[in-house]
Amino acid sequence: MNTPIHINLQAGTDDEFDNYAKVIDHVTALAQVETVEALAVLPDACPAGQAPGTIPVGGVAKVRGAIHPGMHSADVCCSMAYTNLGKVDPNIVLTWAMATTHFGMGGRSPDRVIQPPADLIAKMENNPFFRDVRDELVTHFATQGDGNHFLYVGNLSSTGDTVMVTHHGSRKPGAGLYKAGMRIAGLYSGELKHNAFIPFDTLDGMHYWAALQLIRRWTKASHFAIHDIVADLVQARPIDRFWNEHNFVFKRGDHFYHAKGATPNYAGFSPDDDGRTLIPMNCAEPILIAGHVDNPKSLGFAPHGAGRNYSRKQHFANIAGRDPAEVFAEETKGLDVRAFNGKVDLSELPSAYKNAAEVQRQIAHFGLATITDTIQPYGSIMAGEAYQPWLKKKTKNQIVGTRADVIITDEVAA
Repeated sequence: MNTPIHINLQAGTDDEFDNYAKVIDHVTALAQVETVEALAVLPDACPAGQAPGTIPVGGVAKVRGAIHPGMHSADVCCSMAYTNLGKVDPNIVLTWAMATTHFGMGGRSPDRVIQPPADLIAKMENNPFFRDVRDELVTHFATQGDGNHFLYVGNLSSTGDTVMVTHHGSRKPGAGLYKAGMRIAGLYSGELKHNAFIPFDTLDGMHYWAALQLIRRWTKASHFAIHDIVADLVQARPIDRFWNEHNFVFKRGDHFYHAKGATPNYAGFSPDDDGRTLIPMNCAEPILIAGHVDNPKSLGFAPHGAGRNYSRKQHFANIAGRDPAEVFAEETKGLDVRAFNGKVDLSELPSAYKNAAEVQRQIAHFGLATITDTIQPYGSIMAGEAYQPWLKKKTKNQIVGTRADVIITDEVAA
């Protein structure tokens, strides 16, 4: 079996070479899966699991006639959304966003629920893959989760307009879809669990594909519900907006392209494609606005961001012994970076990710995208480390954000 593997990744440091070797081991094993016809590795590639043959972040698998739930993972339809708010104060935008969005575990409280489109919910409730998450279709709408998800405010380089960008996926409804999909895939496929698949020409396959299209609509609406609330509060009329997923399954002819943390970069990748996609780096770097290239050596995809060279655990080891407040202040200097849950997650700071300039160099080197504009950072909101407010123990002076290079502290539940 000679499955082509297109490598669009270079290494220069010891950490990068170690990451490179692990990624190549995984895609070499993945190439043996019976449905896989081609693979691509992008500059943001990093392992996404220990089991051999797990598709890496920054990986794309071209598959004939089947859908592999494990290749889009539980964070199905993780995506980016952009709204240009015009000439408004970015500080006001960020402050209202902090007050109205929702990060962390669970959904919105009953008094803060934002209703999703009723016709969409009706269709989702009729799809068997959403049977176990019906309540969360409402409570998790317009929420952003945890980990590397964020809300970013910046200024468009070409015009100076204030722009809001959100990054999140489909929350528990998507996780429930993935869980149900993995269960059904295990009934059809003899592959290892993480690479089991659902044949498309079955009733289950068609229901699953329909469910993916519904969760796509739900996630897009979730992003723009957050944007619309902020726009109303700052009295701004959105000038422009667009959206793209980077953790999804895309159909081209008879093939399903499974993108694990990879940005589609070909014309018509979705019904609402307008020729632009978003590639973020980290909270201190510009977000790239990319034009389509459709490079066959990347299977038509670009990286979804900067990616990691090592795990969160290793990153914490790298900064061990340093004062957390000092690390935070140094890496977010001049920016207004806030932790929604009260305590900064240091594993989401820029040093946890690959060098942004090097990733951009590789995008150009391999011809993966045409960068048409950038969004310069003003500030961002990240989930932060999850804390449990019901615990009685208190910890003082945890970092909750910065403003004009000043560390802001607060007393929060540990």
